[in-house]
Amino acid sequence: MSLPVSTDPVRIVRHPDGVVELRLDDPGRGNALDLRTAEALRDTVCEVAADPGGAVLLRAAGNSFCVGGDLRAFAGRAETGTYVHAVASAAHAAIQTLYELQVPLVTAVRGAAAGGGIGLALVGDIVLAARSARFRLAYTAIGLTPDCGASWFLPRLVGPRRAADLILTNRVLTGDDAERWGLVSRCVDDEELDGAAHRTAADLAAGATGALRAAKCLLRAGAGDELRHHLAEEARSIAALADGPEAQDRMVSFLAARGRPKAGDSRAGGRESRSVS
Repeated sequence: MSLPVSTDPVRIVRHPDGVVELRLDDPGRGNALDLRTAEALRDTVCEVAADPGGAVLLRAAGNSFCVGGDLRAFAGRAETGTYVHAVASAAHAAIQTLYELQVPLVTAVRGAAAGGGIGLALVGDIVLAARSARFRLAYTAIGLTPDCGASWFLPRLVGPRRAADLILTNRVLTGDDAERWGLVSRCVDDEELDGAAHRTAADLAAGATGALRAAKCLLRAGAGDELRHHLAEEARSIAALADGPEAQDRMVSFLAARGRPKAGDSRAGGRESRSVS
């Protein structure tokens, strides 16, 4: 008898070695963020925070980590800004809770990390990227501003000049680029990512719990409230722009371009989410 297939876009897997895995599990949509997924992420992260084990591992099923907001859910609504604000607020609650976890958080990034997926990737204490990883902000290309903490994390990780380059030009960084820039902790071969990420989390879970928690607290002392205020401003900004004609036109044009089959592209017309990646 076959087991029922989970339809939850976010799942928790508790491992016997003390690692609590938070898994983005909607690979057919590139783990895109619509309201259902953002709310599931918020609620699942709260559940993890209540019992985080010795370390938390954030990873994703499929070939993309998270392709960002689902533009098909955003475009053409009568009140797009209200919807976008709801999505951002739910995702931001998850980001804030992840940032404030008492135990170490390891994130593992394979394939596309775009839009809101950037913030989800960077919230980790230790971030591992596969060589296939592709980091792209992409917001300004569709008339929007960053959310999920991207405009807060980036200047602190790579400096204001490089942060501006990434946000304003939407340039793409590979996994190797991200390691050189200091965006991620280290880059590994794709076939090694899952094993390396779990070993890292398991080693942390087996470590000196009190010392690790205290060290993490020192690293992030005083920053939680600053992040919270910045997330609120990001949500306000992206929602205000989402209702404007420029963003609406750019989202429609983006979706139309993505919907046109390319020569030799057998995936054209498939069910993959049209995201900002």
